[in-house]
Amino acid sequence: MIAAPPFAATDAELVRAAQRGDRNAFGALYERYAGMVHGILLGRVPASAVEDLVQDVFLKAMPRITSLRDPDHFGGWLAAIARNRAVDFFRESNAAPGHLEDVPQAEPKSTEAGGVEKTEADFVLAAIRQLPEAYRETLILRLVEGMTGPEIALRTGLTHGSVRVNLHRGMQQLRQILEGVEKSAVKR
Repeated sequence: MIAAPPFAATDAELVRAAQRGDRNAFGALYERYAGMVHGILLGRVPASAVEDLVQDVFLKAMPRITSLRDPDHFGGWLAAIARNRAVDFFRESNAAPGHLEDVPQAEPKSTEAGGVEKTEADFVLAAIRQLPEAYRETLILRLVEGMTGPEIALRTGLTHGSVRVNLHRGMQQLRQILEGVEKSAVKR
């Protein structure tokens, strides 16, 4: 077994080690990128399926890592695998891609006891899922996974400018959606 590079190794060094068969290096890449993959999938598939699909993405990536020509593009390559796995999920389950059954709609329902049935986080996630894909992905990576703009750019292969624009426009649209929900709740 080949010893993994130190934890402070760059992603490219870890990719090269993983391409040589170093499972510890691939494990370090998993630790660094699992949040990104989780965020990408969370914006595309039912939340109940996300954890299993994160594992599937890495299981698909492991034997294919030798085909990655530029180790510096690992994040974008892995993000593409995650996006494709989300498409495959709907193809396999015969469900419509927009059908995310375990995510509530962005409108609260009251319970008989008068309390709110859904949490604020559920509403925000449902609202985010109404956004265009580019905004949805960057907002989930930022708000759910806690990644910064530069981290999102680094991990996904997007430019810093694209991430900045997607976050800004996505937040604007998210505010509009949430304000619409608030106004409709006040009218009741």
